[in-house]
Amino acid sequence: MVAALALPLPLVAAALLALAAAWLWDFAVVRHLWRPRAVAAAFRAQGVRGPTYRFLKGSNDDVRRMRAEADAAALDVRDHDYLRRVTPHLLAWKDQYGAPFLYWFGPQPRICLFDYESVRQVLWNKSGHFMKTDVHPTILAMLGKGLVLVEGTDWVRHRRVVNPAFAMDKLKMMTVTMISCADRLIKECEELASNNKSGIVEVEFSKHFEELTAEVISRTAFGNSYKEGKEVLHTQKQLLALASATLLNLKLPGFKYLPTKSNRLKWTLENKVKMTLMEIIQPRLALNGSGYGDDLLGLMLEACFTTEQGERRDELTLTMDEIIDECKTFFFAGHETTSHLLTWTMFLLSVHPEWQERLREEVLRECGKANHTADMLSKLKEMTMVLLETLRLYGPIMTMIRKPISDIRLGSLSIPKGTGIVIPIPILHRDKEVWGANANEFDPLRFANGITNAAKTPQALLGFSIGPRSCIGQNFAMLEAKSVMAMILQKFSFTLSPKYVHAPTDFITLQPKFGLPIVLRPLDASC
Repeated sequence: MVAALALPLPLVAAALLALAAAWLWDFAVVRHLWRPRAVAAAFRAQGVRGPTYRFLKGSNDDVRRMRAEADAAALDVRDHDYLRRVTPHLLAWKDQYGAPFLYWFGPQPRICLFDYESVRQVLWNKSGHFMKTDVHPTILAMLGKGLVLVEGTDWVRHRRVVNPAFAMDKLKMMTVTMISCADRLIKECEELASNNKSGIVEVEFSKHFEELTAEVISRTAFGNSYKEGKEVLHTQKQLLALASATLLNLKLPGFKYLPTKSNRLKWTLENKVKMTLMEIIQPRLALNGSGYGDDLLGLMLEACFTTEQGERRDELTLTMDEIIDECKTFFFAGHETTSHLLTWTMFLLSVHPEWQERLREEVLRECGKANHTADMLSKLKEMTMVLLETLRLYGPIMTMIRKPISDIRLGSLSIPKGTGIVIPIPILHRDKEVWGANANEFDPLRFANGITNAAKTPQALLGFSIGPRSCIGQNFAMLEAKSVMAMILQKFSFTLSPKYVHAPTDFITLQPKFGLPIVLRPLDASC
């Protein structure tokens, strides 16, 4: 044994040199030179072109440059075609190379689709041929590998555990909590207005909606006060900022394990989220003798631990790490997307006062002036139309990305294994052949006969995705948005503040870059 280890130094050096050379050949030549050229040639043979691949960086520098140039542009408040601000690279490449086109996220090839039939084939696929792409490490730290990111049998197991928490009877019970949380915001606004002689007050609503939706998800899904939920929210927002700042950075193998400044910050924030969530979970564990509760957290804990007979139900088992990841996912998804839906709805109703008045009349007709119930909210048909049109024009997610697990044919295209398939949601939502000549305009009436009849292509609305992986929380989000907007419409009329600058920006999710300052006017008591 000792003799075997006592190799001459030249032999050891030669062996290490050979390993280094092999790694360098695979990394630099195969992965970052030969394979991109081969993929580009294969797509070019099919008539698919795109920007030139650049060693290591792919198209990332071009994306960064075009976004920086576009970021200076501010739009008219009635201009809902913000794509030249938010996705200038996709528009430029589509104009230059046609559709679909191929571009590069570092060394990873991505093909951008613009036809609904191909999108439908990808999102409705039930055979497991298309998976989520590898997620940025900081986004993974923020979201956790919960229902949004797990695949295959793990997804089936997670979905089976979580699904009962979003049954309609459970959601109806949550309406009381949603109204209670919204009522605090309403009272705060009323107090601000009463302290102003004119009775008119300016409120920055994007921040208020973030806090409101975070409190709602804290109380409805995890049963805790907003104190711990606010801590999770704040830490996840820091991770979101870090992810946005580093998304297009060069990524070398093993880099995520190095103690760089950004990695150390990510590790600290990730640990803080985990510790805060454990503070929420621990008191529930003490309730073992009397059950864990019937909210999302309670259902997951019930699935994690033993039954009364001490036997594990394997088909419904989640580990503690998986429960923590699901908590991360639902804390973020449960407040981030709904807060932006509320923000952009408030914006659109400010810009289109005729629809604000229509919704107010509907709310007063169906709900009166008192607090409403879930059954009352279900009757708000025009409110539903406005929320769906908001999702079409200002949906929170800019792109969905999938990759085939093997070489596959999609329509007339042969797509190699591992190629990123990009679905540009806001561009598809403005396809005039599908949505009509007014696709860039705010027209809730297009949803008068439901989602499936809103466009020439059924299920063309991708705000909550479609297919088996569609958002499990879409009914929750719609119910919460209806609750909050109904209460605001009962109490106030509102317009955009002169300070508002219309500059939508892609900060992982679509947000107003400079917030949403709104001028509130309390309604006359006789209204």
